[in-house]
Amino acid sequence: MTNLTYKLKPVDELTFTDDGMFQSVLHEPDICAELVERLLHVEVEHIEYPEIEKQIEPYYTTKGVRLDVYLKDQNKIIDIEMQTYPQESIGKRTRYYQSMIDIDALIKGEPYSKLKDSYILFICKSDPFRDLDYIPYGLPCYTFRNICVENNAVDLDDNSVKVIYNSSAYEHEKDERIKMFLKYVCTNEPGEDDFNKRLSATVKKIKENEKFRSYYAAMNLHDWDITQLAKKDGEKEATEKNARNLFKNGVSKEIIAKSLDLSLEELDKILKEAS
Repeated sequence: MTNLTYKLKPVDELTFTDDGMFQSVLHEPDICAELVERLLHVEVEHIEYPEIEKQIEPYYTTKGVRLDVYLKDQNKIIDIEMQTYPQESIGKRTRYYQSMIDIDALIKGEPYSKLKDSYILFICKSDPFRDLDYIPYGLPCYTFRNICVENNAVDLDDNSVKVIYNSSAYEHEKDERIKMFLKYVCTNEPGEDDFNKRLSATVKKIKENEKFRSYYAAMNLHDWDITQLAKKDGEKEATEKNARNLFKNGVSKEIIAKSLDLSLEELDKILKEAS
């Protein structure tokens, strides 16, 4: 019989980029606003208190989304995501997040002109874009807007922007403040940057907070319960079936792989064979 294992990272070992910690740090409005202004070059006038892991599930039969950090002011809606593992189809993921955000933001009967400016910001620890030879493009930042192919001067004017940072290429970033932040994400070393020092100090403070420690334990226990119920002992066929079912039900690849003792490559192979 295979031992049932679940590798939970201890609270004291958490870093800024870890799930749970990232959301909690950005739940500080001042920190969240400064991060947005630094990475998106937009001013945040007044934000509603940032929501942690906002759920958007418009219909029972619709695949819902769980956003890491969701904030808005009078004119803008911003979704901030931290990606510590390589992700497939990041373009389609941002497309789906965008559609869910718009559905959630517009009240029935309101005109489309009422849609706020929308920003989807991904902070990745590895390069999510590769060429046909699977070689990373190596840019520290990828910004996407909808423009006309025939004439780049024609803007669709849908007021939506997707910005994806690749912290592994921080040395190539020209903006010094962004470069220092990306280096912190990549190395967990705050250096001499004041904002990074604030982030690091906030991480330390949160680790000592008993309310967060309880929240973190409950969050991981919830993930454990979801995935462990479906886990079978040692049978390859059962493992593959459970992996496919969990993925269809919206459980993330990271959680599936962790609970079924699979690598992300093994899981991707199982899901690809089923498609």
